[in-house]
Amino acid sequence: MKRKLTLIACLATAAVIAPASASVASDRDHRHEPEATELAGGLVSPLHLAVGTNKSVLVTQDFAGKLSRVNRDKTVTNIYQAAAGFGVAGVETRGATTFFLETAGAGSPNPAELKGFLKAINPRGDVRQIADLAEHERKNNPDAGQEYGFGRDASTKCLDQAAAIADAPPARYNGALDSNAYATAVQGNTAYVADAGANAVLKVNIHSGAVSTVAVLPPRPSVLTAEAAAALKAPDCANFKYAFEPVPTDVEIGPDGWLYVTSLPGGPEVPGLGARGAVFKINPWTGHTRLWVDGILSPTGLAVANTGDVYVASLFGNEILKFSAWKGHRSVFLPVPAPADVEIHGRTLYATVDAFNPTAPPPPPAEGRVIKADTR
Repeated sequence: MKRKLTLIACLATAAVIAPASASVASDRDHRHEPEATELAGGLVSPLHLAVGTNKSVLVTQDFAGKLSRVNRDKTVTNIYQAAAGFGVAGVETRGATTFFLETAGAGSPNPAELKGFLKAINPRGDVRQIADLAEHERKNNPDAGQEYGFGRDASTKCLDQAAAIADAPPARYNGALDSNAYATAVQGNTAYVADAGANAVLKVNIHSGAVSTVAVLPPRPSVLTAEAAAALKAPDCANFKYAFEPVPTDVEIGPDGWLYVTSLPGGPEVPGLGARGAVFKINPWTGHTRLWVDGILSPTGLAVANTGDVYVASLFGNEILKFSAWKGHRSVFLPVPAPADVEIHGRTLYATVDAFNPTAPPPPPAEGRVIKADTR
């Protein structure tokens, strides 16, 4: 059975995770640190947002299973409530239609418990189911042929220890059945879905509901330091390479036509393992995937401006990063507490902040906010 050691797995169950730590060094532009304006507060786990027509803002309160609209007077109206046991995620708007994801059972050892759907809601509140994403995982398991865990250089002692300690990472394994549809981007008749459980980006025909796999993200290998091995409860495994699972957390379509995908590395977000998150680029026509930038702490959301600049929410880095178009030069756009998602509309960046408090006991507190800032 696969044990996915990821931030998203913890978020999906509202488990307590490692406290925030400093990200890798980033250049801050002291000449321009934009003013942030709060649009709404009192939100529970606002992990995703979208900007619709007339600058309307849709936000998910994931753990509360709510899809909400932020009104101009800063009030919040709930437009959809998921059934008990389900969360909502990955909101996107096109015209008058709002697309979103509804999920349950992520990380469950029982594949039958996996549930994940792409849905749409119109202005009248009518909801329709477009696709069953968990069923696609059960039938295809896109990363089944991908190997994770320790490489061939790992010692027998390391492998034996990993097998003997209940909380140690699996020594070696292939991608198993898991689905956690987490983010979506819509273009024309196609919805692209980042599935954090399947380690893949999927493509959905929004008319027929047909689902296919665009690409599986590659494993994220890391040489374990002594501190990292101890954090994983495999202390005799230092200096060996471990291939963690990739965990896609957001997908956006860039002006170059490629998909931009944030990826958390598998494993706990602890200083000993370093900042290992990344942004991948995927050719949506061929599935060709390449690493664009890495060394990001807990990247959970991104937005691509018309200029090609990429903005990334670093949840535990407590900052929104900016990567310049094409070359990927990194700078800090805005230091904010626990940002989970970002969106660009024109020259305005919208973000959810205070989205997750790792030290708060469940249920998650209503501390989340939606803000906006000028990108000029």
